[in-house]
Amino acid sequence: MRDFVIASLFALGLAGSLPAQIRPPLFFREDWKELPPATPVTQEHVGHPDLILSLHGPGKAGIKKSHHDRPADDPYYIWTGLCEGNCAISLRHKASYVDLTGQAKVRWRAKQSGFRQARLIVKLAGGPWLVSDICDGPSSDWREFEFIIADIRWRKLDIDKVVEGPWVEKPDLSRVDEIGWTDLMPGGSSDACSRVDWIEVYGRPAPRGAK
Repeated sequence: MRDFVIASLFALGLAGSLPAQIRPPLFFREDWKELPPATPVTQEHVGHPDLILSLHGPGKAGIKKSHHDRPADDPYYIWTGLCEGNCAISLRHKASYVDLTGQAKVRWRAKQSGFRQARLIVKLAGGPWLVSDICDGPSSDWREFEFIIADIRWRKLDIDKVVEGPWVEKPDLSRVDEIGWTDLMPGGSSDACSRVDWIEVYGRPAPRGAK
């Protein structure tokens, strides 16, 4: 019904009056394949057929796709406990950038331990990487967390070292090339680590090559 209303407004030349509360659609969701654990996680474990996995940082070889037989509802998730240095993971859609302006958001189900705070990272079209000030901190059980993109302040990210840099004011988020996360710290096994079960990105696709 919503799509019919939007199409009608365009047909009547009223597209400029579209209400701000029309939210962007789900761009992608990644749940990870239910395959045996692997260190490091590989493209084989990505469930979405249009997403490309990348690992970053001096500790990237320790990023694990983990799972346990007990408890029975243990998910298939990404774990950073074995990272010997800072590490990060990102996903890139083959066909499209994603527009993270307006009411875009990112949701995930995660569990951090110790002092770990998982933060979003994005790669903008043209190459710069950014890391969010808002983060998802430790919890004793899995929980869902939502990042409202418009509320985030961003710092520059050295993706090779996975270390934050200076603030970047008002970056252009209309063409985001990759999106992922980091806790900006080495792993400390189960006592000091980040875990992400699934991730959802809500934003409008922007075709690659478009300006």
